[in-house]
Formats: sequence, structure tokens, C-alpha cells
Amino acid sequence: MSCINNDDFFMKEALKEAKNAAQIGEVPVGAVVVAHGKIIARSHNQVQLLKDPTAHAELLAITAANNYLGSKYLIDCTLYVTLEPCVMCGGALYWSQLKRIVFGASDLKRGYRTLTASILHPKTEVEPNILEQECHKLLICFFKQRRNAIL
Repeated sequence: MSCINNDDFFMKEALKEAKNAAQIGEVPVGAVVVAHGKIIARSHNQVQLLKDPTAHAELLAITAANNYLGSKYLIDCTLYVTLEPCVMCGGALYWSQLKRIVFGASDLKRGYRTLTASILHPKTEVEPNILEQECHKLLICFFKQRRNAIL
């Protein structure tokens, strides 16, 4: 399987997590961590559920992957996340030293790139816009439903 096909496959797994988040009223962001072709951690936003503003999909997936590997570093791992990580998550991603970060939709308001792309570890490779339309559509539909529910 080529890297592109792997990226599509694992991003679809992250999208499943994002849909799980939407079903419980969370902003639909999902993440999976992959090591040597195997998903070792998966999560979705749980900010409302846990009443914790730091309970982003990326941070929960990183913690689960660290626990799985028994290591504070994820140097041989790839994080797949449906939305560009925010600045807070970018800082955590720096410290986890991921090999790669693959994300779907860009976040033009709060994504880490609005501050600086160098917030990530210098050895971390970034692959943006994988299944971007699907990831973006899920977010747009979620917020449209929320707005309609308020009206």
C-alpha cells in the first residue's frame, strides 16, 4: 500500500472518531495514532463530556499512545487528525516528537499555523489536506445544525 492510500485509510479512521464526537454533541474532531502500520490510539474531542478545555482529540490520543508504548516520545508514530491542531495541541505535539502529523481540514482561525509552523518539533513531517473536503464538510454540517437548533 502506498503512503497516500495509508493516509486516506487512517484519516477515514479519524473521521469515524470525529463522527462519534458529533453524536455526543462535541465539536467533530477525531484522531488516531499509528505506529508501524497499526492504530495504537484513537480519540475524539471530549471537552464537553469531561468539562475540560484541554480534552482535544489530539491530546487524548497522544496520552493513550504514550501509555500504550510506555514512552513519553512518539518518534516512530504518525498522528492523523481531522482538523489542523490548535496552538495548544501544537505545543504538546512538539514535546511528543511525532514523526508525522497528517491533518484534514485547515483551521484558519485557531490552527497552529496561524502562530507559526515552527511550533512543531523540527523533525516532524506535516502532510496537510488529506480528505480535506470530508473533514471540512463534517465541521460545517455540525455547526450549521447547532446554529439552526438555537434559532
